[in-house]
Amino acid sequence: MEFQGHIGRTFAGSRSWWPARRTPGGNAPNIVLVLVDDVGFGDLGCYGSEIPTPHLDELAAHGTQWTDFHVTPMCSPTRAALLTGVDAHLAGVGHVANSDPGFPGYAGEISRDAVTMAEIFRDAGWLTLAVGKWHLTKDSDMSDAGPRHAWPLQRGFDRFYGFLEAFTNFHHPHRLIRDNSAVEVDRYPDGYFLTDDLTREAVAMIRQAGDQPFLLYLAHGAAHAPLQAPDADISVHEGAYQHGWDVIRATRFARQQALGLHPEGTVLPARNTEPGDDVPAWDDLDEDTQRLFQRYMEVYAAMITGIDRSVGALRDTLRDLGKLDNTLFVFTSDNGASREGEEHGTTQYLRTLLSANSRHDREDPAADLARIDLIGGPRTLSHYPRGWAMASNTPFRLYKRNAHAGGHAVPLLVSWPDGLPQRGELRHQWAYVTDLLPTLIELTGVKAAEGLPRSGASLVKLLDDPHAVPEHQEQHTELQGHRAYVRGDWEIVTRHAPLTPFGEHEWELYHRPDDRTQVRDLAGEHPARVRELAAAWERAARDGQVYPLDEGSRLRYLIRPPWQQNPAPVRLRPPVPTLERWRALQLIQWRSFTITATIGAPGQGVLVAHGGQGGGYLLYVEDEVVFAQNGYGVMSELRAGAPGARIEVEVRAPGDWVWDVEVRVDGDTRGRLEGLPMPAAFCPMEGIDVGADRRSPVSWEIFQRHGPFPFTGELREVCYTPGGYAPDAGANFVDLVREIGLRFE
Repeated sequence: MEFQGHIGRTFAGSRSWWPARRTPGGNAPNIVLVLVDDVGFGDLGCYGSEIPTPHLDELAAHGTQWTDFHVTPMCSPTRAALLTGVDAHLAGVGHVANSDPGFPGYAGEISRDAVTMAEIFRDAGWLTLAVGKWHLTKDSDMSDAGPRHAWPLQRGFDRFYGFLEAFTNFHHPHRLIRDNSAVEVDRYPDGYFLTDDLTREAVAMIRQAGDQPFLLYLAHGAAHAPLQAPDADISVHEGAYQHGWDVIRATRFARQQALGLHPEGTVLPARNTEPGDDVPAWDDLDEDTQRLFQRYMEVYAAMITGIDRSVGALRDTLRDLGKLDNTLFVFTSDNGASREGEEHGTTQYLRTLLSANSRHDREDPAADLARIDLIGGPRTLSHYPRGWAMASNTPFRLYKRNAHAGGHAVPLLVSWPDGLPQRGELRHQWAYVTDLLPTLIELTGVKAAEGLPRSGASLVKLLDDPHAVPEHQEQHTELQGHRAYVRGDWEIVTRHAPLTPFGEHEWELYHRPDDRTQVRDLAGEHPARVRELAAAWERAARDGQVYPLDEGSRLRYLIRPPWQQNPAPVRLRPPVPTLERWRALQLIQWRSFTITATIGAPGQGVLVAHGGQGGGYLLYVEDEVVFAQNGYGVMSELRAGAPGARIEVEVRAPGDWVWDVEVRVDGDTRGRLEGLPMPAAFCPMEGIDVGADRRSPVSWEIFQRHGPFPFTGELREVCYTPGGYAPDAGANFVDLVREIGLRFE
């Protein structure tokens, strides 16, 4: 090739060296898309809530508020559908990105054929910024070794700051990512809170954009578990929930009716009564239980306060820069409110996830009550009981995960003063999450790259005309076997019980114009219509990569690619970054293992730490060797005497979800602990740290005395040697679980 020596000239035979990105024409709007997590339809002031949300109410007053907007019933699928305009299963994300059973609809990452919003707007000239929760990378690909093909920057964003996982500790996030690299943090500053941190980063990115039009995707972790908030925010809501969820729900519904959010004749359903989803009357609870449950909801309300403050900070920044009127601002939630706190709520979310998903009940409401003053702070990973989720979803039935409206009917606010004339208008037409990207494309006039055909339709005509008929008339839903289908005025829906047959007997039928809250099942009166819509769901599911259905065997969590099985021993030599959560769990979960720490020179401090206040274990030297386990908030300790050059912790997994631990120093057995609760599922959430206990500490007492407690001697290495699975580990029964599931195909 011959170099032409003038700036702007090209290499002979090559394309121009100028970037391919083109400049948007005209006065292109900025785009701010705020997605919140597990926030129900009735949680904002403009949707009837008692929680003050002045900044979101202002957004609604200066734009358009949707009353019949729907997403998928789960976070990762909604994110995939939102960012691509393609139905979630077809985009490759039919479930959360924490399993990889090998089927294209459940790959745990956005298909390479599905063009993302960021890719479209970056190519059209926008600066593309992502902040907050991603959860579109399969967990096995989240390590520093990658692969990174499904990380935000590789899917079209110029900048990213946030976390890749489903959730994290708001006071002590377990792993933050800046662009393509993990942020190394030993200890967060006092008063740190993630929602405020994400907001600061988003504001900084907006200010750094200069005159470049930008797309900001701010995906808050709030109000997903763990329910945590700054003390000042919690105190605002103290005493607000003493009358309980029945009163709050009725009051919210009355406000919604006064605001004109529902058609005349809309009925507030009775409390959820379905087995396993049922909610007791508040007045039937004893005084201590009511006191505990109030506290959970006070913290949840404080998280909504933090979200509202974040929206206010964004709008104030845009106003200060003179950009507010030319910013297309969209606010919505990724699914309905979550029932993951189950009947009693919890101060240990990771414990409750295990109890709910393993049928191995470790719940302890009395212990939760004893920790009531800690709820919301860094020492608890709390979640409210499902009665409050029912109130959050007012007036709709059921919760996140369900195909009934409580799982997916959420707020939607849209504002663009320069481009949309609406000021505080309501829109009552049905709309779906895949409609948002086509709407942004039409409003901005960008040309989108070719890829999978988008499933949604633009809402621009509906924004212009409150009487316009939606182009998007039919939509299927599926999540964990729950199914639904909307066609015009009619919808069918199922609530599928795990390990029961699928069939026409499950379908309920509702006429949407006069029964949005799904209280009058017409399936018995219109069996032909049920069969017609069920057949339409079947065709959509076949075309949309929905199959195989989840029959409830939990097989999807047991199947992994062969290269992710049978991990080899791992040697960690300091200084070494944290071994992130997923790779760390493969060494210990549902199996026996041995930890060997080799010390070159004596000292004080942490040898190895795995986990945090949600559960984990710690090996340290404080005059003597100590092994400590945090069993979902319950501390167990083995003091092993004077240190030596070689310290071994042998953990045996005999079955029944317990650990037996033996500690040896220079070959001498120093003590045993038996029957410790075995951490499982997401626990330990923090990865493995060698030579310090970073971020959320396993032992709060040690943290108070020493902080991360770095080892002062010479720690040569820590070696993990994984052993065999526990006798009752699911990995030993894959074929049996598959056979059980096949019975319900």
